[in-house]
This record gives sequence, structure tokens and C-alpha cells, in this order.
Amino acid sequence: MSAIGHALPRLARRHALTGAYRPELSVETLALGASLFFSVFSNVAFWRAVAATGALHGPNGWLTAACLFIAITALNMILLCVLLNRWTAKPVLTLLLLTTAMAVHFMGQYTVYLDADMIRNILHTDSKESNELISFGLVLPLLLYGVLPACLVWSVRLRHRPLRRALWIRGLYLAGAIAVATGAIVLSFQSISGLMRNHTDVRHLITPGNYVMSLARVALDDRAGKNLPRIPVGTEAKVVGRPASARPRLLVIVIGETVRAQNWGLNGYARQTTPQLQRIGPINFSDVTACGSSTEISVPCMFSPYGRAHYDKQKIERSESLLHVLEHAGIATSWRDNQTGCKGVCTGLAFESFEHAKDPAYCDAEGCLDGVMLDGLGDIAGRRAGDEVVVLHQLGNHGPSYYKRYPARLRRYVPVCESAELGECSRAEIVNAYDNAVLQTDDFLARTIDLLQSQSSRDTALIYVSDHGESLGENGLFLHGMPYAIAPDTQTKVPMVLWLSSGFAADRGIDTSCLRREAKAPASHDNLFHSVLGLMQVQTREYDPRLDLFQSCSRS
Repeated sequence: MSAIGHALPRLARRHALTGAYRPELSVETLALGASLFFSVFSNVAFWRAVAATGALHGPNGWLTAACLFIAITALNMILLCVLLNRWTAKPVLTLLLLTTAMAVHFMGQYTVYLDADMIRNILHTDSKESNELISFGLVLPLLLYGVLPACLVWSVRLRHRPLRRALWIRGLYLAGAIAVATGAIVLSFQSISGLMRNHTDVRHLITPGNYVMSLARVALDDRAGKNLPRIPVGTEAKVVGRPASARPRLLVIVIGETVRAQNWGLNGYARQTTPQLQRIGPINFSDVTACGSSTEISVPCMFSPYGRAHYDKQKIERSESLLHVLEHAGIATSWRDNQTGCKGVCTGLAFESFEHAKDPAYCDAEGCLDGVMLDGLGDIAGRRAGDEVVVLHQLGNHGPSYYKRYPARLRRYVPVCESAELGECSRAEIVNAYDNAVLQTDDFLARTIDLLQSQSSRDTALIYVSDHGESLGENGLFLHGMPYAIAPDTQTKVPMVLWLSSGFAADRGIDTSCLRREAKAPASHDNLFHSVLGLMQVQTREYDPRLDLFQSCSRS
């Protein structure tokens, strides 16, 4: 009994107020316990994805699974040994547990891959968008896998060691974890290497390492690019072939949000979700591929001269955009935004946000419908003498609350999903709400065209293209933002239309019948930069006529 009494203080200590015994652990033991917890409870999405690849099938499947589990636990241990010490262990673990619980919920709910691009999307999400994702369905997993284990962490008393001994022991644990991870991978190297080589994106499902490493990568990238001057593009640009007596032109570029080609009425969708455009008869490009599966990638990409074909994220973000080239050529530009900004496309140029607009006809406490951007649009014409290009950046079909994206008069398809928790709704209800939101984009475009037609002093045109598509439950996928290499067509195929006033078409010598035939050919976001330059007759070394969708059907 005496020996037990002497040993007890090293294992636990009685709480001064409650009298309860608190277990005493080393930081390394706590890290190992947390590593096992993460491996067991936080990687369901990873194991589901690995099983779907077939890597766990066959006689050696059990060995692959065991080695993966051991390797992941050891890698978690390495991460925690780097992050934790006696002073940071409890707050850092609490943050990791709560964040991981939320990450696991959204990964399971929407099949989210937490790569660097998705982390950027999350960091740039505004409060209105994030509030839509905070629902009652998050409460239980947050309590079970975040709050409860965090309480257990705070109930532990951490063992104190002299600094030299603590460093020596930490080094042993790190070396041991590295050796265990290496050994597990080597033991099943053929299977694991094949899995990671052929299905590279599954690594973005290993939690919490996925978001921790992605966040570190984003921070390093942002730091590397911070305060760097923008690379000038098309500074020698000029408008050619325009007599002084020519009527000024107004081009409106509408950047849609989350509208996919599969649900676009003009593309032959079973439902006519574009009835007003059908009546107007714009030129519809039926096979258009987005540059990315998220706004953060697609918007800067489509306004750059590099596009997906020569994609370089840092170069695109650091370079001037199509709008800057137009300004160099003397064409006034402005950006009207009902989203989360222009993603650097309009840096230093005219910009107007409607995020906090108060127009009661379009806005409530949760935000505004896109029609708010049309207020005053007619007044923009004539702001400066000469040609103008205005960009309207829609809220569009931004999910998961599709039911909030349209007015009651466009609630045509019922019943609708009226929850941000898409798992609570049938797929039919989700699609109904989504299609009603497409009707809102159709209405918005029709109203914009009507406004342009009323501009008697200018020749006018409109280009509409969505930034990316959306998954609505196909193969268990929801929303967007999948890594581009594995993103389905529902996330990368988008609608695009062109409308020209008769004066604009005549002035440019555009054969609309020819263009309707050409519009059936494959196109992409890469065409936007060059097509706008060609349409506005801007001469610059950045212009590539091979990527101009209108060049073959217009007078040079």
C-alpha cells in the first residue's frame, strides 16, 4: 500500500477543489493518444475513398489497411510532436480537435477535399456564406469529436521534465515515429505507392494533416507573393479599325456563379430553365469547360492570358488581367460585385460591392438577389467618353442554400430543399431548388439584355459565362471545389451565351448564323480573354486570334 501511495502522484493528482484524481501524462503520451484518436475517428472519408479504389481488396488488402493505419498514426504523431509542448499542448490540441470535428462533418456531408485551393476558398468565404453552413447537423459531431475530447485533454495534468531531458525524449519519440511510418510504408510499399501515385488526391482526406499542411502552404504562398508589384500585361494595347465617328460601345460581361451546363435550358436540359433567354435567342455555346472547380481558381484564370492551358497560379495572381489590358487600350472598365470580390482581377480599377446593399426590393438581412446590380447600370453608360466594359459578378446559384437565390415568383419547381443540410433533403428537392435558382439567372440576364437594348446612344453586347458548376448528389458528391484532376463534369462544364445588339453585330461585321454553327464546338474559359479583345478590336501582342471565338465569323 505504501508503494502504491508513493507511485500515485506520478500517475494522477487529486484536484484541489473537487477532490477528483487527474491523470498525469507526458506531452508525448498525450500526443500519441490524440494521434490514435484522429486515425480512428477523423478519417472515415479517407478510408471510404481508399476502399473505392480497390486498394483494400485481395489477399493483401488487410496488410495495406494495417500499414496505412499505422503510417497515418505515426505521421499524426510527427505533426503533434512538432506542434506541442508543455505550454501549447492543451490549447493547440483543443483547436485541432474542434477544427477537425468540423472538417470531418463537412468532408462527410459534401465530400470536400481539403487541399490548398479549398483552404483558400474557406479563408475567402464571407460571413453570409459561412453562416449558411453552420446548421444544427454540426452540433452533435462537434460535441462528440471536438468538445468532449477537448474536455478530456484539459482534465489531464502534464508531466514536467527538465529541458535537456524533455528535448532528448522528444527526439526519441520523433525518431521512433519516423521509423514506424517508414517501416509501415515499406512493408506495403507496392500497394501504398500505387495508391498515392494513381489516386494522389486521397491524401487531401487524411485529417488533420490535410488542412494543417494546406494552410501552411497557403500561408507560405501568400507571404511569397505579398507586396509584389503586378506584372504589366498589354501595356501597348490600342483599339484599331474604329473611325472617330463610330458609335461608342458598351459590353457587359456577366460572371455567373455555380451554374452547371447540365441544368441549362438552352443546352437541351429536360426542363426549360432558360425560358426568357430562349425567347430572346442569344448565341449559346453548348460545350464550355471551366478553368477550375471553384471561384478562387476560375475567375482569375478566365481573365488572364494564360488560362488552364498554361496554368500558373502565382503568375496569374501577380499579373494584370483582361480589364487592365482594356484600360491600357483606353476602354473604361468597372466591376459590380454581389459576391466575395473580384479575386484580384480588378485591382486598382473601378469596383462597387453590393454585399451590404439595403435595397428592400432585392435585399434582406442575409444578402441581396443579383437584380440589385442592375440599379444604376444604365447610368454607367456615358461615365467616360468612348467604349466601356462592365463586369457583373453574380451570387447566382451559390450553395448549399439554393432556395435563397430566387424570389417567390420563380419558385416553379416544387417541393424544394429549404435547408443548408443537403443530406436532410431528397435529391429531387435539391434539384428543384437549384433549377429555380437557374431561372433567376435567366431572369437576370433577360433584364440585363432589355436594359442594354434601351441604350439608344450605344451599341451594346453581353457575354455570360459561369465560373464553375456544381454537384447535386451524383455519386455522393455535393457542391464544388473538387481537385480539378478528379472533378466531375458537373463541376467543370458551364453555360456560356453571347448577345449582340443589331448595331454591334453590324459594326463588327459579325455573321451571327456562322457564329451559331461555331458555338457547337468545344470552348473553355481560356477563350474569354482573347474573345473580348477581338470583339472590342483591341490590338496587343497578348491577343491570340486562334482563341478568339468570334474571329472566324467576323470582319477583321
